[in-house]
Amino acid sequence: MIHLNSKTKESFSAAAKKPEEIPVKFFEKHPIYMIIIGVIGISFSAIIVKYSDAPSLITALYRLAITVLLMTPVVLGSSSFRQELLSVSPKTVCLCAFSGIFLAAHFVIWFESLFYTSVASSTVIVCTESIWVALGYCLFLHGHMKLKAIAGIGIAFFGSLLIALSDYGSGSNLLLGDLLSLIAALMVAGYTLLGRVVRNQTSTTIYTYIVYIFCTLTLFLASFCTKTPIWGYGYSSLASGFGLAVCSTLLGHSIFSWCLKYFSPAFVSASKLCEPVVAAVLAMFLFGEIPTLLQVIGGLVILTGVIYYSKVEQNS
Repeated sequence: MIHLNSKTKESFSAAAKKPEEIPVKFFEKHPIYMIIIGVIGISFSAIIVKYSDAPSLITALYRLAITVLLMTPVVLGSSSFRQELLSVSPKTVCLCAFSGIFLAAHFVIWFESLFYTSVASSTVIVCTESIWVALGYCLFLHGHMKLKAIAGIGIAFFGSLLIALSDYGSGSNLLLGDLLSLIAALMVAGYTLLGRVVRNQTSTTIYTYIVYIFCTLTLFLASFCTKTPIWGYGYSSLASGFGLAVCSTLLGHSIFSWCLKYFSPAFVSASKLCEPVVAAVLAMFLFGEIPTLLQVIGGLVILTGVIYYSKVEQNS
């Protein structure tokens, strides 16, 4: 008979763990890597939207409906997720409903802004979400921020302004496009703050699943009320919806919702300020859009602000 010492037993026990536990535990120990994946995911949003021939409302509807379809087998196929879904309190459902409404408004308004102003300007303005989240966090969730953290947000926001200024003058009806981007930033800030409250009691999967269902229902209702046809926009619009669902929602917003368990909402929102930088790099390779010197400087300033803020957040 072979006898195993305690260390050998521990090694066999570790090896017997489910394979999926290994990456999960890694990301729980190093959640900053999930932030990076989320930034890359949402950075595809503005680029993918450009390929859609459907109205903004329908593009957003495709995105969320496909997301729900992709998540449903995962949620209903797991006994633990089913039990959690059935045990969600009415208060949590209501908060998720409001969060879904905010998210639906964000998608429609931001997609629409891309028809009036440039991708760079629209993206950087919508990234002011971090400012509104930080303010809302302090006013409504009784949070507090150090002056160093505020300085980090300020630096990143200044970098975003530099990118916007470098792109100023392109597009048509810039004022309307910029205003729509600002409203979209306010809407997604509300979504982020509600997520902070709900995520204290609910898993990321169930929270996002409920939110996306309400978001989809909101978009369906909006299309019905505005008499906007759902079909007839070609395969490119459906492909855009699928790309947005996978890259920007599941690998973007869902990951940021998961990160709210490990970081403050202000930090999660501030990390999204890297989006204009990544989007500019993607546009350079995909569309041959070479960034100007001011855009490069602005990108470096944004990264400096976010890195500085992350250091302050980790040391607090």
